[in-house]
Amino acid sequence: MRIGIDEMAFATTPFYFEMDDLAAARGEDPNKYKIGIGQDRQAVVPPTQDIVTLGAQAAVKLSATALKRVSTLIVATESGIDHSKASGIYIKHLLGLNDYIRVVETKEACYSATAALQFARGIVALNPQEVVLIIAADIARYGLNTPGEVTQGAGAVAMLISADPHVLAVEPVSVPYTQDLMDFWRPLYAENAHVDGKYSNQVYVDFFLKTYHRYQQITGRTLADFAALIFHLPYTKMGKKGLEGLLGDDHSNIAQRLRSNLQAEQTLSRQVGNLYTGSLYLGLLSLLQNGDVQPGERIGLFSYGSGAEGEFYSGILQPGYRDRIGEDQLTALTGRQRVSIEEYERLFNGQLGMSAADIEFDVSNDPSPFVLTGQKNFKRLYRIQ
Repeated sequence: MRIGIDEMAFATTPFYFEMDDLAAARGEDPNKYKIGIGQDRQAVVPPTQDIVTLGAQAAVKLSATALKRVSTLIVATESGIDHSKASGIYIKHLLGLNDYIRVVETKEACYSATAALQFARGIVALNPQEVVLIIAADIARYGLNTPGEVTQGAGAVAMLISADPHVLAVEPVSVPYTQDLMDFWRPLYAENAHVDGKYSNQVYVDFFLKTYHRYQQITGRTLADFAALIFHLPYTKMGKKGLEGLLGDDHSNIAQRLRSNLQAEQTLSRQVGNLYTGSLYLGLLSLLQNGDVQPGERIGLFSYGSGAEGEFYSGILQPGYRDRIGEDQLTALTGRQRVSIEEYERLFNGQLGMSAADIEFDVSNDPSPFVLTGQKNFKRLYRIQ
């Protein structure tokens, strides 16, 4: 039985800034951000948006008929809003999903959406009629005027996992790899992440090579068996580091196609920045819309989460996949509003964060279909607009 991704959709915030503007404000060469990091724009998060609103906005783009069949909702995030209550329960309410449903949240840095996908495959294997909704939603925060500021971002990717999928049939062999490392972490007391950037880059490449070579040993497959290798993209240049760590001086036609498809994977991420758990799957969407791939071809996927865990697995692209990946996501991004760096900083500092105070947000400037209106009696309040 084939099991995998049946539909995909993406959502981000209605605001962004240009990397040229950030470079000017921070006294940096724009090429440090646009070439060195590989980012052109970054999503800006207003106080009226969080992982619940972003996740609901991604999921509502999926077909209404399919959403009615969902039996399990898994939200993968490292931007949780409650130590106890799963963010997916709020999303379930906003989407109007059936009450006869299980809802959970998974966490392991940027990796957990892949864990959710593997768990979902198990559910469907036991009950082939079931459909699992996975939402990878995150807000990447490192703080203003910090080295990691340029790798912030926000958004959500929603995926339906089912039997006989129309987008990607996930193959049985996958290789996970885990070690207890401190390359990135977000303590309970901190709103912003801590990261050892250089060390994290090294661990990322090392985990990719270990999992890919182990996969190769198990399956006997070579680079010639892949139309594309795609990567978790905390920033777009990171994927290039991983691929070049494998290809080295290989400039064959096979290697050049892999490089070209990596650039296609990076297209959407360059416009929004880091989605943490959603970054790999935003890359998959971007590849399918912009890359050189055909039904029946194999795509390799490397998932990574600091702390650290990686996994390499593969899937076969399905006929008719273009009908199940939504509208042209790049075109959808053109409707966003550009904000100044001053406005970005104001919005950044206006997040609900760790405050216990009652607050009511002005939602009049947020055109999103779902908004966070504030907090009262320690409860977050959401509205469908």
